[in-house]
Amino acid sequence: MHYYQRLCDLREDNDKTQAEIAQILNITRPQYSLYERGTREMPMHHFVTLAKYYNVSLDYLAGLTDTPRKLY
Repeated sequence: MHYYQRLCDLREDNDKTQAEIAQILNITRPQYSLYERGTREMPMHHFVTLAKYYNVSLDYLAGLTDTPRKLY
């Protein structure tokens, strides 16, 4: 699975909008939309922020594993 599909799935599973996640990352909704579509690479610091927010490992968020290990 590509990380951008994982971003979308996690957001939808948590009943969040793109605007809400963009606010967490302190970016615009259109910019976040580019990340979810795979049009633009997401910076590592945003991966870390979202892994903490969703309480999942970076491996899971990046699509490297299908096991969403909890951070704590």
